[in-house]
Amino acid sequence: MKIDYEAIGLKVGLEVHQELDTRHKLFCHCPPKLFRGEPEYTFVRRLRPSQSELGEVDPAALFEFLKGKTIVYEANRETSCLVEMDEEPPGPLNDEALDICLTFALMVGAQPVDEVHVMRKIVVDGSNTTGFQRTCVVALGGEIEVEGKRIHLEQICLEEDAARKIAEEGGVVRYRIDRLGIPLIEVTTAPEIGSPSEARKVAHAIGRILRATGRVRRGLGTIRQDLNISIRGGALIEIKGVQELDLVEKVVEYEAMRQLRLLEIAEELRSRGLKPEDLEDLEPVDVSDLFRETRCRILRRELKRKGRIYALRLPRFGGLLGRELCPGRRLGTEMADRAKFWGGVEGILHTDELPGYDITAEEVEALRRRVDAEPGDAVVIVAGEAERCRRALKAVLERAIEALEGVPSETRAANPDGTTHYTRPRPGPARMYPETDVVSIPITEERLRRLRENLPEMPEEKLRRFMEEYKLNEKLARQIIDSEYTALFEEIARGLKVSPTLIAVTLTETLKSLSREGVRVDLIGDDALREIFKLIEERAMMKEAIPDVLTWLAEHPDSTAREALRELGLELLPREELEAIIKAKIEENIKLLKERGQRPFGPLMGRVMSEVRGRANPAEVQEILRTLISERLKKLKS
Repeated sequence: MKIDYEAIGLKVGLEVHQELDTRHKLFCHCPPKLFRGEPEYTFVRRLRPSQSELGEVDPAALFEFLKGKTIVYEANRETSCLVEMDEEPPGPLNDEALDICLTFALMVGAQPVDEVHVMRKIVVDGSNTTGFQRTCVVALGGEIEVEGKRIHLEQICLEEDAARKIAEEGGVVRYRIDRLGIPLIEVTTAPEIGSPSEARKVAHAIGRILRATGRVRRGLGTIRQDLNISIRGGALIEIKGVQELDLVEKVVEYEAMRQLRLLEIAEELRSRGLKPEDLEDLEPVDVSDLFRETRCRILRRELKRKGRIYALRLPRFGGLLGRELCPGRRLGTEMADRAKFWGGVEGILHTDELPGYDITAEEVEALRRRVDAEPGDAVVIVAGEAERCRRALKAVLERAIEALEGVPSETRAANPDGTTHYTRPRPGPARMYPETDVVSIPITEERLRRLRENLPEMPEEKLRRFMEEYKLNEKLARQIIDSEYTALFEEIARGLKVSPTLIAVTLTETLKSLSREGVRVDLIGDDALREIFKLIEERAMMKEAIPDVLTWLAEHPDSTAREALRELGLELLPREELEAIIKAKIEENIKLLKERGQRPFGPLMGRVMSEVRGRANPAEVQEILRTLISERLKKLKS
């Protein structure tokens, strides 16, 4: 579906969240790192929403509370303390993190605030032990330029990252609090982005400037994009958790398509004469007896568990529940999302897809008669515990009423394919209130002057310098600047006598290629990467061994590159052993040598390298091979 984004009035705003590379967390002195293996201790919480100072309860917080989840937190003593457990008040705001935020603000021309005030933002999904996230505005305004267009920034905030979800089963959610409290910068743009490709370019440009500070963390999950998307006649949709930059474009494209199709469905419902009052008094009907002999495994399983089957008639929705909104998502999928979240059921079935799932035409006909469905109506059925079924169908009915109105304003989360799913209602203003445990921090002119005098290079300046100083071509220079390894590249290139091109290729193309093959390159630490190039400088390792060593290190993240060489059998061969291998290859091919003299050098070189690749310097192999061939030919002649 080709969309004219200007014609539909597409507006996109970005929120880029990036973890900062500081010595300790935002409100305590725990190191900002994640732990692997088993937790040292766990504790359990059940979170509840509270009223704001205005006596209001945030709808998103209420929604999470009504899901009735129990939260189990996992921790170890190295990466978390009583602050993360909410058993001790927060310490002072991390000055180092604040300076990084102010540095970014000055780089983009934003206006720092006179005084930083920490606020509490209610979060009741379990990702924070306190039930809220601490956040503060650091600067307002600023802009970035993308292909000649100026995109204005609204604000730059400093906040604490959330705990990371490990698992969810039934009514229990497990989080690790090692990530909780890691400093996070949030950069919010104005809704001035007008196309999917522009959204990606803006996210990329902001990410480049953040990396140019040299003070941001690397790895999966350290940078995330949230998108606020609307079209003319649609609604503001907040899409959370887009981790891959390449996914930004697809998410915007699919959301614009989804909203367009929802507007078309609303128009069709109105043209069918449907009014909101036609939906208001509808009630779920218990139809369990109709399916006592069904062959449908989904329904049969629930009945065997003593569950029930309920149905809801949706007047004049016939043919619309199966209408595709974007690839892989239909109006029925939207209703299923609501049923799962509000009712806790596994999903829904509806007459647009029946007969099917081993439900017969006779069963469908009996179902339609039971709920008094007319030919143009749709019927939705759910199975499970009776009260869950009723809650699920109430949520389906509410979503049907919203379909008549058009696009409901809500918060959604990104799926790996670029589609999205419903997560909760949009938060309201009642979710923010002042943090009373952290003192405000004045931003002095002296502090700003110190930061202005030490501003990092902007990306384009760094690009020109890398090409000139390290003799990189433009493509490779851009790759290393756009990567997470810019600072590490420069440190190694300046500190070791190793080709800057080799360093840059390894840190970009080689790591990316291995990642595509499924190698967990994010587990390879900087120290291991430094050691690889140190071994190359010392001629203890060949560059051809780099991919194998990196792959091994990803599987053994606590090991060293020297251990990898030993375990892989890639330690450089002593000259005596190398000479013995080459002599053996010459003897294996003595007939060829007798017939062709020096001419078999190329084939012999290939055969030797196939055996010693990664364990010998090709130049040394070449030199030894030429010498030994000459010596052997002399003996043959004599």
